[in-house]
Amino acid sequence: MCAQNIVTPDADSIVKAAQAATGKGPPPVHLWNPPFCGDLDMEIRRDGTWFYMGTPIGRRPLVKLFSSILKLEGGKYFLVTPVEKVGIRVEDAPFVAVDFTAEGAGRAQVLTFVTHVDDVVSAGADHPIRVVRDPQTGEPSPYVMVRAGLEALIDRKSFYRLVDLAEVAPHEGADWLGVWSGGVFFAIIPAAEVDLD
Repeated sequence: MCAQNIVTPDADSIVKAAQAATGKGPPPVHLWNPPFCGDLDMEIRRDGTWFYMGTPIGRRPLVKLFSSILKLEGGKYFLVTPVEKVGIRVEDAPFVAVDFTAEGAGRAQVLTFVTHVDDVVSAGADHPIRVVRDPQTGEPSPYVMVRAGLEALIDRKSFYRLVDLAEVAPHEGADWLGVWSGGVFFAIIPAAEVDLD
């Protein structure tokens, strides 16, 4: 049963339930399986801005609270509390990686990303980097896994910095330009498509 027998979910009920359920550390959304209470008129745009009923949510603590109870199920995004689950729209990825640090070099390098909602993840086997290229334009869209299927789009300035760190290594039977992190090589672009001179 949805909280307070809500027929049409609203952001206030989600905020109250999320605040009641969150303590220290990230909320255990993977353990919560409440009933679906409908869709909320909420959207995360490609630049990471959250909108509610067509208006940007300007309160950063509220955005951080919502981002902490975000869940991906069956290719759809939901805000989940112990008592209700509501659908929201996500234009691209729910998070944006706005910066990163690089420690070490070569296979020993570790790239640690920070998102616009202060998630911190080190790329590696559990937090892979992937690059999707637009089939028409070839424009790359780089992502890093944050948690439980939720990715962050790596912003342009950070992607350019990644490319500066890239080196050539074998990948799927060809040489690729990519980056190492956590002992894993993440391919960015085939070396044959890049002028390395």
